[in-house]
Amino acid sequence: MKILIVDDDIQIANFLKKALKNESFEVDVANDGDRGSFLARTNDYDIIVLDNAMPKKDGKTVCKEIRNDGVHIPILMLSVLSGPGLKAELLNAGADDYLTKPFSFEELVARIRALLRRSKDITKEIISIDNLEIDTKKQTVKRGGREIYLTLKEFMLLEYLMQHKGAVVSRGMILEHVWDMNADPFSNTIEAHVSNLRKKIDISGEKPLISTVSGRGYKIEI
Repeated sequence: MKILIVDDDIQIANFLKKALKNESFEVDVANDGDRGSFLARTNDYDIIVLDNAMPKKDGKTVCKEIRNDGVHIPILMLSVLSGPGLKAELLNAGADDYLTKPFSFEELVARIRALLRRSKDITKEIISIDNLEIDTKKQTVKRGGREIYLTLKEFMLLEYLMQHKGAVVSRGMILEHVWDMNADPFSNTIEAHVSNLRKKIDISGEKPLISTVSGRGYKIEI
């Protein structure tokens, strides 16, 4: 899952980036409304966490721009102000949920996961193919009942492939969803991670599940 954090408080934004990465999210950060609006409308995110009070453009304006551009990604608005009037104003601008600062990180994650569950493009917490099963909440992987250890990035890659089971996902799609915008598109990191996944998932005696589609990308076989 890939999140865009738009917040001019660099300390808060950096904390959220680090903490959400530990929750198996890939995170991009923008520190003003202009940059946040541009990234939201030109990249493919699963959810946006958007502060309302920001320089250049406030959150409500950014939210309207995102929606007017036909982008329907779930948006969680943050604000130091509260009250039913402001909440209604932000929801009417296109936000899906609203959280008042200061907030607990646990509540933020719970609201993010709730919005993702409501999104029609997001799969269930448990995804299974053949005898391979991943729990996206507990971040566990099992094949034939045996638990398999994956690094965080390996897990994120496998989760993305399984969310698109039976479909070819290109190298560019993987780079955009599993790595952040600072990733080097010319490195062989994707190939290395796919190779490591195969060694762990396509174990001896089991049906190979991860395949390469020449010139197009990778897919999980159904």
